[in-house]
Amino acid sequence: MKEFLQRVLNSGYVGLLEGELTRLRAENRALTNSLLGTAGFPPVEFPQEAPNPVPLSRVRRRSWPQMQARRESDAAHSVEAAASLNR
Repeated sequence: MKEFLQRVLNSGYVGLLEGELTRLRAENRALTNSLLGTAGFPPVEFPQEAPNPVPLSRVRRRSWPQMQARRESDAAHSVEAAASLNR
């Protein structure tokens, strides 16, 4: 299995895909700048290489009592808002 993956990754197919990706990005930049120029905006400078992905922080899970308190608070605020509209 490992040999198969190495052959696929080292084959010309991956190189062809990367070349096609580069061509499509250049075409996309050209089309975007053409549309911006038609609309009267200056062309946009695009970075040549893709930015490095930033790891996302973990989402903190709330406890059931915290979620219930939030629901009660939201309900109280909506009742107050409705009462102030009826005045």
